[in-house]
Amino acid sequence: MSKDYYQTLGVSKTATKDEIKKAFRKKAHEFHPDKQGGDEAKFKEANEAYQVLSDDQKRAQYDRFGSAGPNMGGRGFGGGGQGFGGFDFSGFQNGQGGMEFDLNDIFEGFFGGGFGGRQRTPRGRSFQLGLKITFKESILGTKKKIKIPKESSEASRGEIEIDIPAGIESGQKLKLSGYGEAVEGGQAGDLYLVISVTPHELYRKEGYHLVRTLEVKLTDAILGAKYKIETLEREVTVKIPKGIRSGTLLRIKGEGVRASAFQRGDILLEVKVLIPSSLNKEQKKLIEELKKLDL
Repeated sequence: MSKDYYQTLGVSKTATKDEIKKAFRKKAHEFHPDKQGGDEAKFKEANEAYQVLSDDQKRAQYDRFGSAGPNMGGRGFGGGGQGFGGFDFSGFQNGQGGMEFDLNDIFEGFFGGGFGGRQRTPRGRSFQLGLKITFKESILGTKKKIKIPKESSEASRGEIEIDIPAGIESGQKLKLSGYGEAVEGGQAGDLYLVISVTPHELYRKEGYHLVRTLEVKLTDAILGAKYKIETLEREVTVKIPKGIRSGTLLRIKGEGVRASAFQRGDILLEVKVLIPSSLNKEQKKLIEELKKLDL
């Protein structure tokens, strides 16, 4: 049965991210199990709702498919809590800068030092590195080798290979738990990789779809034609219907962003009919003849 995440947090379906965040903080404070009168089940429900509604892509998918859709339930892109390649991708909270969220920060003021007032274990500093990838890599996913910072607890490993999940966007973060600063008698910090995607010369990403402009000659727009189009993976032939107009959308199914193992977006071609800015004598004569025919 589909869950109503908006009702769980007590917000409307048009709520902003700030409103959703405030609502979650309020619910978390009210139901935290370490607080007298807390409710662990409701706390988990609120956290699950927040993980979905605070993420643009997950929220759009939830609005369309409900909580039974793929990638729901706060599981992130990899399913479960580990993500890809054994690393934690919990830093995927939105596409506007990779917001991170630490529940200890919420409750520290209420309980005097983290969950339930317990003394916090010493923790090393976390590090942050920029990682640039191509547009194609961001859409299809890829593997990248990164050099471990010399200050890292895992510096001796030198270099490691990580999985970059399909559909990642600029500003989002990948979290490598325990790859930060080591601290004696405590827990190592984390390493965050901040993603930067190089724009594509033709395509742009809109949700799970890829969109580009397709310029069509005037005669092809009138008579119809076939155009060869390069997707990110292969070459396909697209039929241009007779009498097509600028602004028409042509669809190449299943060549967009992977939403799940069984779902993938499309490529949308925005038709732009090219009107000649100048004509030679022969072309002008032919156009004038067409004009006489009231065409």
